[in-house]
Amino acid sequence: MREVPEAEIRFRTSRAGGPGGQNVNKVETRVEALWDLDASATFTDAQKARIRSELQTRVGADGTIRVVSQRHRSQARNREAAIERLRALVAEALRPRRKRRATRPTQASQESRIESKRRRSETKQGRRAIPED
Repeated sequence: MREVPEAEIRFRTSRAGGPGGQNVNKVETRVEALWDLDASATFTDAQKARIRSELQTRVGADGTIRVVSQRHRSQARNREAAIERLRALVAEALRPRRKRRATRPTQASQESRIESKRRRSETKQGRRAIPED
């Protein structure tokens, strides 16, 4: 299976919250990995369409997929974590899905469903006001 080449990934850094002590106020350890899906030469059009449909909430209007990492204290480790997460997302999107096999409800499940509906109906009928003659 193909993976996203590092050459196609752009990185942006910024200061992160979380662990890092005084470093957190000085060093830009938060890493944002941006990958332009539309401009990628690694994947076919069919694969790009599959990635776009599977990751539709992550693909921006400009066709880029954005992954952020700020878990680690160093920029290098966050960079590696962001690359790893981006590649995992793309690999999962391209993983072939099993076809759903249509099944039918069993006779027993159908009967228990009807029975529960009958019981519910009787319960509700019992709550009705009794008509006066």
